Amino acid sequence: MAIQCLAHVGICVSDIERSRRFYRDLLGFKEVARLQVVGEPSASLLDLDDVDLHATFWERDGVRIELLWYAQPQGEPGPVPRPMNQFGLTHVAIRVDDLDQTLAALRREGVTVLDETRISNPQFGAEVVYVLDPDGLRLELIEAPGDPAAPLGEPLG
Repeated sequence: MAIQCLAHVGICVSDIERSRRFYRDLLGFKEVARLQVVGEPSASLLDLDDVDLHATFWERDGVRIELLWYAQPQGEPGPVPRPMNQFGLTHVAIRVDDLDQTLAALRREGVTVLDETRISNPQFGAEVVYVLDPDGLRLELIEAPGDPAAPLGEPLG
């Protein structure tokens, strides 16, 4: 068995145009592909009856996300914001160069900032806070010194 690569992370959205504007205009993702699948065999893969799925693929910094909008059956909202200890995807983390400027710009666009989550982490010299995408997915914004592509934490090996 040989894993070739991580292909993408899927995010179910309630309004594809609203999410397109958010991920493209505010976060700088570039749309790279679109697809629509109706009925079988995709209905079996997705474990949904009478499926009509519209999906768009987006890339930024080597990360690819898939925004999935279901015309049929319509998506179901979960708790917003999603509890961090609920099994499954909890958040997407994004490094920023100036947290205060980024938050001001996002607020001007109506993005929900979870101010109560803002912390200073002296161990990493970081400022961190969560904001919500249009459907309540947490986005962790991190301002920290050093290489933005390097993970925070103790290096292994």
